[in-house]
Amino acid sequence: MNVLRRLFQYFEDYHAYGPSRLRTMGYVGAITYVAFYFLRFTRPNPVLFDDMPARALAVLLFVLMGMRDYWPERLKPYYIRYSYAALLYCLPCFTVLIALQRGGGVASISNAFIILCFLVLLTDWRNTLVMLSAGTGLAALIYVATNGNPRVPMDLVAQLPAFALVVIGGNLFKSNTDKIDAERKLRATQALAGSIAHEMRHPLAQLKHSLEGMQEVLPAPGANRNAAKLDAQQVQALYHHLARGEQAVQRGLQVISMTLDEVSARPIDSSAFRYLSAAEVVQQAVEEYSYDSDEERDKVSVEISEDFTFKGDETAYLFVLFNLVKNALYYVKPYPHTRVTITVGDHQVKVRDNGPGIAPDALAGLFEPFRSVGKSGGTGLGLAYCQRVMRAFDGGIACESVPGSFTEFTMRFPAISEEEREQHRLAAVAQARTVLAGKRILIVEDDPVQRHATRQKLGPLALTSELDEAADGQLALAQLARKPYDIVLLDLHMPGLDGYAVAEKIRRDPGMNQNVRIVAYTSEPAHLARSKALRGGMDGFVSKPCAQLPLLAALQHSLQVPVGGRDAQGRLAGRRILLADDSAFNRKAIAAYLRNAAAIVIEVEHGRAVLEQLHAQDGIHAVIVDLHMPGMDGLETARAIRSSGERWAGVPVVALTARSDEPAVAAATAAGMNGFLVKPVDAPLLYDTLSRLVAGGYGARAVAEPALAAPPQPSGDELLNLQRLESYRRLGMVEELLNDYLPEMARLVGELQAAAQASDRDASMDALHSLLGMSGEAGAQVLYQQVRRIYVPLLEEGRWPESADWLAQLQGTATRTEEALKAYCSADSRTA
Repeated sequence: MNVLRRLFQYFEDYHAYGPSRLRTMGYVGAITYVAFYFLRFTRPNPVLFDDMPARALAVLLFVLMGMRDYWPERLKPYYIRYSYAALLYCLPCFTVLIALQRGGGVASISNAFIILCFLVLLTDWRNTLVMLSAGTGLAALIYVATNGNPRVPMDLVAQLPAFALVVIGGNLFKSNTDKIDAERKLRATQALAGSIAHEMRHPLAQLKHSLEGMQEVLPAPGANRNAAKLDAQQVQALYHHLARGEQAVQRGLQVISMTLDEVSARPIDSSAFRYLSAAEVVQQAVEEYSYDSDEERDKVSVEISEDFTFKGDETAYLFVLFNLVKNALYYVKPYPHTRVTITVGDHQVKVRDNGPGIAPDALAGLFEPFRSVGKSGGTGLGLAYCQRVMRAFDGGIACESVPGSFTEFTMRFPAISEEEREQHRLAAVAQARTVLAGKRILIVEDDPVQRHATRQKLGPLALTSELDEAADGQLALAQLARKPYDIVLLDLHMPGLDGYAVAEKIRRDPGMNQNVRIVAYTSEPAHLARSKALRGGMDGFVSKPCAQLPLLAALQHSLQVPVGGRDAQGRLAGRRILLADDSAFNRKAIAAYLRNAAAIVIEVEHGRAVLEQLHAQDGIHAVIVDLHMPGMDGLETARAIRSSGERWAGVPVVALTARSDEPAVAAATAAGMNGFLVKPVDAPLLYDTLSRLVAGGYGARAVAEPALAAPPQPSGDELLNLQRLESYRRLGMVEELLNDYLPEMARLVGELQAAAQASDRDASMDALHSLLGMSGEAGAQVLYQQVRRIYVPLLEEGRWPESADWLAQLQGTATRTEEALKAYCSADSRTA
């Protein structure tokens, strides 16, 4: 058995790199065997059916070998072994059998030489000899068993020296080709390693910067207890650095996943695609990108001439934008004048920089894997991945560049019809109405205009009797003490008792409904507020401004996750988890997570020990097993468990691996595994996966977050987000824009002016925060972006704008926005 396993491994290694010769041979072999059959019609008195069954079987095996891409996913892990058996029969066995049955002859000798050449090309020298011996022996046995008077064709025997020369000479000459392939494989491996190292350098540097920032804020180890207390601004700074660090880690993991997906050509899963707003995703990418400095951030600007909706994966597209921004900013140091502009409009997103440009001869192969232009340490995998993502979205990406002038990447998206958008909107509202039926929702928001807008967005759910409001944190706590709500939509930034304090009291006060879902609703930067909200025991997060469908999706999602992350952990208390990994360090981290959830952890080093523990102990609730271990690996362990016939044969088995490619997932599924965890393991995902399995939900998938959708596509004025305004028109809120939003925005601009002139940071923060939410809700997209560029640095770093006329610019934008909104409302009233 070990010898056979090694032979399969040699065969697999031989075909692991370069084009798929096996699939090509499948098609060539099938066509050739059919063509050779019909060639006999050109001869006098042809014998038509002497080899029909054996030839039909060979053609079928060849066709299946060629159609590997159409195999079911659960069978693809067995393709190599199937190909081995198919070649053994179709080449040496079939050819020798037909030659024996026909008594030799010139045709048989010719066929034997052809088959030998193919066999030498398709196998390593060990398997060439093994296949020749096994195939010839099998053919001889079939011939003797089916022929009453067997004889040996002497003309074939006479050619044995020539056959041996083909085999020996072919392998000798091929050895040089093998060395070339090995060198190419080595270069590709080096390029892959270089790509990961190069791409990881940036997130690791960002993580290092975040850790250094934490060290600066934290008191010295020797400080006394009173001196060691942190003020509110220091705590905010710590959260800022923590969020940046978590973001850097997440981006680093995405880099690794992208690189491995690109190398293995793993397809992008279109089942997770949802409707996205191009403007919102672009703005999110610009805000969440890890810049090296504030100066670098200031070099990136966004221009939205016309928002549009596309269908795709948000994470994948964010990475596309991150990669294009990173490429553009690469030249900032040698070319300090470089500016990056991202433009959204006409179903296109363009990323343009005025850097050194790209030479014309380099543009043709720009999107090829392992192709890098003008960058030390780069490999071009990022652009290859960008192309794959855009093709998966049924779009495309192209680059135009003039050396010394500019470089512009254009991403084109297919148009989505008004009918498709409306159907999706209606379906999403209907789904939300079903999920949220009978749920009591409390809106906690200090701004009355935003409370009213939120109520209007929830209007289609017909929750009027179940929908309450609270104007501040104290009122919210009082209402929660009197009435059992299911969801609290909680503004994080409120005077007095803010959202974080409200959430903390809800989770810690026994008199409260501690199982209520809390959804954070804020204008704070998403990466910062999300980290703080989840740390504060909240169950979901939605950014302001928020369209109707994303808001509904966030509320639904909050009902589908454990309350404050506690339920999944709680369900593991007392559960016996068997953990198998040959690395003690890997086991230590996962075991710590599990013991923190009060689970009982049994650690072993290999698959054989897993079976021993299952035999020796009763009541093991789940097995986590590393796929790659010495001796009995994870796949063999899972198969042994499933085929054992023991009482524990159905125990949930979760795969643990650093690989997330399609063959690894397919192999784990085929072996009978119920879950899949990718290193490094994320604790919430670990808890959620195991809690579902130990509760009896074997093989059940995690509940997917409901699809979000952007409202229909706008047209026109760059100051306004007509897409959002159109959604307000459908809700009957256009008149309220004129009567409520415009006066409130004017008042907030006045408050900001007074606070800024008095250098009152806190008052300015309050005014900016309210103006940010108000302008976003009102569809004042240019004003919203301008306010955000002021608010974020002031919030995170206490840094005022460098421009002396920033307030005048903002007031000018507010005035033009007010005029544009009045014109829009006036036009709507005339057409009503």
